[in-house]
Amino acid sequence: MKINYFAFGSNLSSARLLERIPEASKHCVAVLAQHRLCWHKKGQDLSGKCDIVFTGNPEDTVYGVVYMMTHAEKLELDVYEGAGIGYERREIQVTALHGDVIEVFTYYALEIDQRRQPYHWYKEHVMRGALEHGLPPHYVEHIRVTPSIDDHDAERHHREISIYRESP
Repeated sequence: MKINYFAFGSNLSSARLLERIPEASKHCVAVLAQHRLCWHKKGQDLSGKCDIVFTGNPEDTVYGVVYMMTHAEKLELDVYEGAGIGYERREIQVTALHGDVIEVFTYYALEIDQRRQPYHWYKEHVMRGALEHGLPPHYVEHIRVTPSIDDHDAERHHREISIYRESP
């Protein structure tokens, strides 16, 4: 049985998610109402990661992609996402762009540090995913103008970006 995962950060990028969970499949683009995308989750690598924050404001929406995966794959994703350590997994409802309400699981940050900024490679994962899935221009622009910083670990930067290299 497949379950639905709402990706809103670096896992928006199919290349990023499929590197982690190769059998996952895209279901649809969806929105989470009354939430805002933030970059303040305290990453173990000292950078900022994406988080979603409830605002209660009907003007605020977070766009994301609903991917389908098995329960075993969800447990594997929990390890990548640091469920119980960096993120808390929650069951929520999102609305597909075609109007259906969908039950999904996603992750909310446990540790927040407003001073953190994402590394350039992390922001690139999010940007590539937003463009890949045709998210609205205003939302893509919000991602584009988010400040990001160099990663002091050049090897990690290279490894993260290498998933976008085309095969010979």
